[in-house]
Amino acid sequence: MLLPLLKKQWTSLLGVLLVLTAFITLFRYSLDRDWITDPMKIGAGLLLGIGLAIAGIAVAKRQTGDLAASSAAAPSASGQTLRAAGDIVIGLGACILYATISFAGIYFDLWSPMTVLLGMTAVTVLLSYYAFRDNSRLVMNVALVGGLLSPLFMQPETDQVFTLFLYLLVVNVAFFLLSIAKGWEELRSAAFIGTWLIYAVYFVHFSPETEGVWTMPVRYATAAFVFYLIGFLLASWRNGRRFDGWNLYLSATNVVLFGCWSSYLLNGDLPLEALLSFIGLVCILTGFVVYRLAPGAVAFLFSHGAGGALLLLIAASQLGDGLETKPLVSALVWGAIAALLAAAGRSKRWKIAEFAAIAVWAAVGVYWYVVTWETPRGEWFGTYIPFLNWGAVSWMLLAALGFYFSLHRTTHDRNASNDRLWTNLFALFAHLIVGGLLTVQIQSAFEEYGGDGSGTLLSLTLSCVWGLYALTLFLWGSYYKQKLFVIFGSVVLVIVACKAILFDLYGEQTIYKAAMLLVLGLLSFAISWVRGKWTPPAPIEPAPEGEEAQDGIEP
Repeated sequence: MLLPLLKKQWTSLLGVLLVLTAFITLFRYSLDRDWITDPMKIGAGLLLGIGLAIAGIAVAKRQTGDLAASSAAAPSASGQTLRAAGDIVIGLGACILYATISFAGIYFDLWSPMTVLLGMTAVTVLLSYYAFRDNSRLVMNVALVGGLLSPLFMQPETDQVFTLFLYLLVVNVAFFLLSIAKGWEELRSAAFIGTWLIYAVYFVHFSPETEGVWTMPVRYATAAFVFYLIGFLLASWRNGRRFDGWNLYLSATNVVLFGCWSSYLLNGDLPLEALLSFIGLVCILTGFVVYRLAPGAVAFLFSHGAGGALLLLIAASQLGDGLETKPLVSALVWGAIAALLAAAGRSKRWKIAEFAAIAVWAAVGVYWYVVTWETPRGEWFGTYIPFLNWGAVSWMLLAALGFYFSLHRTTHDRNASNDRLWTNLFALFAHLIVGGLLTVQIQSAFEEYGGDGSGTLLSLTLSCVWGLYALTLFLWGSYYKQKLFVIFGSVVLVIVACKAILFDLYGEQTIYKAAMLLVLGLLSFAISWVRGKWTPPAPIEPAPEGEEAQDGIEP
């Protein structure tokens, strides 16, 4: 309905725009020339606006008589013309009233904010009542254009931004409610675009103070962000719970605009990760509300819910910037994120969350293996205690996730062999993480408490620990009947033996070397005992009937 109406009446609307601009220009020109006093200008504007509104109502009422005289069920052509002309005149009167209020309360501080609020409320309520009662879409569009252009054209010399905020609040509330009640989408779209445009123009015009976190520009931007987020949600809910179309696009645009403005206004005063976390949490909360109302609104859930989660991940990646402990913070945060994704995937049976958890865990594990050697240990209370520090916690978290993925077979692959392969890979990576934990913690303990000349003793200790690690792998593989870990334990044992024989036997401290070799020998015997105890004997196949057994022994 709107497009045919605009196509037919666009010249009239252009005329309204030109008349409004001429009226505002005359206001400002008379101010420069001191022709009449300010109260006289305000009085003239109020009289002209009210007079045009009354005249427009009178013209529109003639359409009713034309309809009664018409034999057809629909209004005649002359009746439609009178109705459109009356609506345009009413809208022009509202525009002049809005311009007058802007002049008195925004361009000049002649009216107090409360007076502006009352005047705007009165004009807007009467206008909305008429449009709602007579289903007049055109009059609201004309009035909205005037209401937004008036403060845009009248850029004041002094700062009355609070009054402007009240002015825009009344306009947005009324036009949003009417657009939701009548389904006139262009009202809320124009109000949204016009408000953010006015915000930008007035910010550039006044260059307000932006030092600090909770400045006035930040407050206005936050208020607009929250208002439009709720407004578009209500509009979508009212529209048969259809969270798509322009409501979705404008809501996403609202998030982007607020993010850009707030990051610019808070530059240096608030960490970027805090801002992204706030926006991300608000978007996730919005997505959760939509999920409860309309679980099938995939586009909204993806753009807001998933978009908010992405912002939280980006914020998490920024934690610790500029600190020497940044790798440790990243490993802990992303490890926690992987754990949360795994828990969500398990409880809600979301495969995508489970696969995301595995991907994050694998990436963080590789990253931590690379950076851990140059990262601070994360001491508690200024004292290093082996296995009781933040570095050890990160290793333990990653190892626990690996064993969890292995035991629960998170891939859910229908092919049993593929599922077994992934299970083994998860457990293998978890064991590698345990090996890294042991190595780093022992090295750090020797650095802290070993003193001078502890290099050889550290090498011997690592050999013993890795030997115990090989025994653990044998125990794991034998108990769970996983041949891969038996092979991996054998490889570790061979590497440790080569290290002990080729490298650890040089230098002094022979007694320690002898003890280490003895320990490795005992570990080798223990592994042999495990293999003999837990490995089932190979079945003996009977000889075929009619054939004699070898060496004359009966089968």
